[in-house]
Amino acid sequence: MPIHVAIHERVGALTLDRPRKAHAYDSAHLRALAAGLTQLVADGAVAVVIGSTGEGAFCGGADLDALTGRGPLDALDLLSQRVFDQIARAPVVTIAALHGAAVAGGCELALACDLRVVGPKARFTLPETRLGLIPAAGGCTRLPRLVGPSVAKQVILAGRSLSADDAARFGLAIGPVDDARAEARALAERVVAHHDPVALRLAKGVIDATDDQASLQAERVAEALLYARRAERDAGGS
Repeated sequence: MPIHVAIHERVGALTLDRPRKAHAYDSAHLRALAAGLTQLVADGAVAVVIGSTGEGAFCGGADLDALTGRGPLDALDLLSQRVFDQIARAPVVTIAALHGAAVAGGCELALACDLRVVGPKARFTLPETRLGLIPAAGGCTRLPRLVGPSVAKQVILAGRSLSADDAARFGLAIGPVDDARAEARALAERVVAHHDPVALRLAKGVIDATDDQASLQAERVAEALLYARRAERDAGGS
């Protein structure tokens, strides 16, 4: 089972469990993540912790084997962007627990959450431009909103990785803490115990009331052009 789903006393958990692949995801994992979130919301969760098993990466992003043969139309209907946007818009407080690296799509998954708790080994990396792509699952949209355009450009254009200390300094995350998963769970429990769920939902809606959809569409269009460029280059080299 690639995604474990659990709920206890209105605190939900979505746990990635593919440690041998650094918790990299394919379309089946993304659909399982979306279905798990929908289930937790229906079951009455007020807060949901998203984490992963093991002591390695939080999430290594898309499984590169699953990217083979992708064309422009795939980018225009990008499943990872749709699922991460579902997480961002969910009527619950979402908390990413990062004990290790969040790379590419894994970073975008963390950015889609409302809060991020980091351990000492956590880092945020968006290496897509080295591969002739862009962070199109929300990275180009959400990172500038969270840390400002200047820092976002350092990460996306210059290849800077943000350490756990960087993330805390820029207000991107809480920590570093010794055990990010335990602290994220404790934070979720405090949210559930001390806050009204309707007020939480409405406050989140007001805070997030920005026109991100236009920016997300621009990500998809740019990625489609890059997929087409890659296909032309591959065809020319064959």
